[in-house]
Amino acid sequence: MRISRIAKLGAGAAVTVLAITGWLAPAWGTAAVPAQKPSMSSPAGINALAADIAAARQATAKYATSLAKAKADGYFIITKMMPSMGYHFLNAKISGFDVRKPPLLVYEHVAGKWELGALEWVFPSMPKNPPLPNATFGFFPAACHYADGQFIPDKTASTCPKRAPHSHAKFTFWHPDLTTMHFWIWYPNPDGLYGSTNSLVTPFNKG
Repeated sequence: MRISRIAKLGAGAAVTVLAITGWLAPAWGTAAVPAQKPSMSSPAGINALAADIAAARQATAKYATSLAKAKADGYFIITKMMPSMGYHFLNAKISGFDVRKPPLLVYEHVAGKWELGALEWVFPSMPKNPPLPNATFGFFPAACHYADGQFIPDKTASTCPKRAPHSHAKFTFWHPDLTTMHFWIWYPNPDGLYGSTNSLVTPFNKG
């Protein structure tokens, strides 16, 4: 579902289309999550995480310094710069959990260039079994999203403004409260591999 198509829809219609295409369900993590991975306190857990990192990096290496390639593969902006995170880009065609296919890419804007910082998955509730060893989770409130990356927290789709404040960009979609899981495999994070924020990227996110 490309953003140009979604942007032409009204609030209710956009949510309906996204639900029909499966994005409001599987891409938010309602598809089956793998059995719990071994704990990092065991050699098996360490090996499992190393294998996951290697697989994720290999699959997303083409996006590491090329936002253009990510866009060509279907990722589109859903947030502008979020403090200590970056800019979020979504591929609405990706569903379920696959460490090689993140539905969200988090980019940093460094000296006029785009660099991939983290991968991200979202779930409608806290997963019973973390899909990655010792994974921790964050939270993103229900929100209305717009074609230029603006978003407004809102508990219901029906009350989403059809245009974004200030920019008047078109409404694209709404989502409910979400549990988030970041995976900082492309930029070091002092708060850990799964940290929701990263203090090291803050200086770069100036626009």
